[in-house]
Amino acid sequence: MKIYLDLVIIINYLFDLILLFSVNYILKRNAKISRILLGALIGSLTLFILFFKLNTTSLLIYKLIVSILMLIVSFGYRDFNYFKKNFIYFYLVSMLMGGGIYFLNSQFSYTNNGLLFNHNSLKISYLIILILAFLLFTKYILSFKDLKNNYSNYYQCKIYFDQSNYVTVNAFLDTGNKLKDPYTNKSIILLNKNKLEGLNIINPLYVPYNSLNNHGLLTCFKALKLEINGLMYDKFLVGISEKNFFIDGIDCIINSNVMEGLK
Repeated sequence: MKIYLDLVIIINYLFDLILLFSVNYILKRNAKISRILLGALIGSLTLFILFFKLNTTSLLIYKLIVSILMLIVSFGYRDFNYFKKNFIYFYLVSMLMGGGIYFLNSQFSYTNNGLLFNHNSLKISYLIILILAFLLFTKYILSFKDLKNNYSNYYQCKIYFDQSNYVTVNAFLDTGNKLKDPYTNKSIILLNKNKLEGLNIINPLYVPYNSLNNHGLLTCFKALKLEINGLMYDKFLVGISEKNFFIDGIDCIINSNVMEGLK
């Protein structure tokens, strides 16, 4: 059997690319395209197993290491729960796509000739089957109501402190968050303190707050504007959270009054 190495590389790369874009879309990671492209390229390292004789255990470990590198390069590492969800959905998509390919192959009686399926001298591109499997998977996963409801409150937004100082973050709309400055009546959005690194921001404000189990002063900064889906909002303060948010992949909590203002 002839193996065309360039075709193998291209198909393997596109398969990994679809997997990573699927995870990025489903979990709304908002990862940079360049990072996903690089992650898929790392996934192509699995091709090197063609040149080595590995037992089942070694092959499994090799593939796990490569997939972990792919996910970290594509989406970064925030904490274990963030990585765990990326990992689970990566293999969920992989299994569904692989199952879709197997189903088409068995149901329509195509014989496998290398990396192409043949039937009466008709060749169907492996890539087409991957794309069909991806489309079917997308429709399937979006049917889960709880997943849709959870991630529909995820947004990618930009917070401008001035024209030269801004930060792009993944944010979550908390409908129960109506925190306001009692003096100016401005809404307060919460931002993880780690996102302030590299920014030149001065003159903090200290806003009193009361919660169910705590009270004190919240460090806030004035901001120029907030951009969400091309819409702007300018009447708010940015409160700094000293702790990480217990929401998957989130660095910012949007005040519900902000979204009301955008509408």
